[in-house]
Amino acid sequence: MLKTNLILLFILIFNFASFAAVKPDDIIGKYHLPNKLDIEIFKIKDKYYGKIIALNGYQDGVTKDFKNPDASKQNDLLLNKVIINSLEFDNIEKQWVNGSMYGPEKGMVFNLKVTEIREGEIEVVGSKYLFWHTLVWKKL
Repeated sequence: MLKTNLILLFILIFNFASFAAVKPDDIIGKYHLPNKLDIEIFKIKDKYYGKIIALNGYQDGVTKDFKNPDASKQNDLLLNKVIINSLEFDNIEKQWVNGSMYGPEKGMVFNLKVTEIREGEIEVVGSKYLFWHTLVWKKL
């Protein structure tokens, strides 16, 4: 009985320690997205932003934001464009929430949250209205 209790206590402490180990700045870094874009997430004050740092043949060589609904921005270059805005770290949930992400392939802005950081990747959830989609971004 004592041995079982000690094992359960060890498991509980280990799980709590790994959960508590998530820090706000853990998200900072460079990531490869499924749509072939590479982004860099950075911090300004207490919020996190992301800009495009490489196109990698994105949409067969597209380099301008031609699907932007604002016609005055359709000639803007995608490289160095900030597409992730205002992510905030939630200390209770240990997630980055309340952000938005501009998707140049559709010319739309989505709600964004980062739900989990694992070794070499992060899990993100994008949503618009009642629809949501979970993606995994690979760390560079």
